[in-house]
Amino acid sequence: MGLAIATADMPMEKTKFYNKVQDLHQGAGGSAANPLLAYTLIKRLQSDWLNVVHSLEASENTQALKNGYTQVEKDLPEFEDLEGAARALMRLQDVYALSVKGLVKGVFQRASGTHLPDIYSPGQLFPLSADDCFLVGKVAYDMEDYYHSIAWLEEAVSLFRVSYGEWNTEDEGSLEDALDHLAFSYFKASPWDQPSPAWQGCVPDLTELETRAAGSKSLSCCFCWAGNVSHALSLSREFLHYDPSNKRIARNVLKYERLLVESPERTTAEVGLQRPNVTHLQTRDLYEELCQTLGSQPTQYQIPALHCSYETNDSPYLILQPVKRELIRLQPYVALYHDFVSDLEAEKIKGLAAPWLQRSVVASEEKQQKAEYRISKSAWLKDTVDPVIVSLDQRIAALTGLNIRPPYAEYLQVVNYGIGGHYEPHFDHATLSSVEAGGSTAFIYANLSVPVVKNAALFWWNLHRNGAGNGDTLHAGCPVLAGDKWVANKWIHEHGQEFRRQCGPDPND
Repeated sequence: MGLAIATADMPMEKTKFYNKVQDLHQGAGGSAANPLLAYTLIKRLQSDWLNVVHSLEASENTQALKNGYTQVEKDLPEFEDLEGAARALMRLQDVYALSVKGLVKGVFQRASGTHLPDIYSPGQLFPLSADDCFLVGKVAYDMEDYYHSIAWLEEAVSLFRVSYGEWNTEDEGSLEDALDHLAFSYFKASPWDQPSPAWQGCVPDLTELETRAAGSKSLSCCFCWAGNVSHALSLSREFLHYDPSNKRIARNVLKYERLLVESPERTTAEVGLQRPNVTHLQTRDLYEELCQTLGSQPTQYQIPALHCSYETNDSPYLILQPVKRELIRLQPYVALYHDFVSDLEAEKIKGLAAPWLQRSVVASEEKQQKAEYRISKSAWLKDTVDPVIVSLDQRIAALTGLNIRPPYAEYLQVVNYGIGGHYEPHFDHATLSSVEAGGSTAFIYANLSVPVVKNAALFWWNLHRNGAGNGDTLHAGCPVLAGDKWVANKWIHEHGQEFRRQCGPDPND
């Protein structure tokens, strides 16, 4: 979206804020390929702008600010978009083993000890502010994800300390806010699933700890005594240094001190932070390794059977324009068809789908619902929408030899993977765009990943000829680290293909 806001006669702080937003728009160019740029732009246009409009300082030009905001409000990101962008940064941090300190500086460097090469070097750096870091940490905190909240809130605290005394109207948080959330994050962080037997009961008068971030709700200390109380105490004392009249933090300090007296051997130990458990993803380590290293994909020089060729599949439709096939793997069969769609077709398909994009859902029993393991937006296009869809369907049918008319196949699904967009391992595409980094398709059990190739189609059989599922085709879309990934999926059903892909002589085939 374009951004044109008159800043004449506005207070200096508001003019500075609008200049920040304008600079981000200019840095984005045609698209916000850099996820740090995308996150900060969404934040400026969502929470930051609201803070400016409703700030006390805005009273000098209240009506002009609110009128300007109202005119473009429907086109601005919603809080769900901002929260999603913050989660995307944490997802990229995990999957690509990125250093949070590096991300804060605008650099995509690997975390220490990973021994992996850096995979993305942006042409322009977009460092994060203290408030930018605070919001990511707070999103993690609200999910009770203290592994991530601690890392991001530590950076927020460090940056807020440097700029203490300065105030930006658009900021959501402050040094005191960051210290408050960080202290309780450390207190809650625990490497133990349950307290030790000696701690099964709660000490009288210490059963509750007050936290503003939890909406004034009290939390049981029995559950969280294993956390790093000494560090939480230190941070809370620092909070009181800046705001000595805060009674809630003063009471927390007293409770932390009493916990230390009761059991110093448990509460002074440093906590080894662990990533949140992902119960639905048992192959996380393999998945992330493939995303990070592009797997162990062999080359045609190692295995002669893997080669490139022009293919017609004995179809008259392809005789004058055969498709370019790159054979990626024999077992399971995976092939990449280069230049399967043209630039014009890709842009047309994206243009047709864009107005209808909605958050992708997954099947859950008899319903469809959103899921954190699938982050994308998608739309379905019938062949009646435009002749380009008819032409693409004809090409797919000629290449596969299968019946792709409904109900024997699904309509064309167009998917857009935005900031950190991914689809974790699942069983089921022409790629309509290229990306700068990330976004590979990783085949978990086959131990290979295929990078994004613009306008290419990736094809595999996920069923054996006997109709049994092929477990080796379990695959995942790696998060997009930099760029904008568009994919068109065509799912073809087994039913109706009995005489097109017949059973072989071997019943196990």
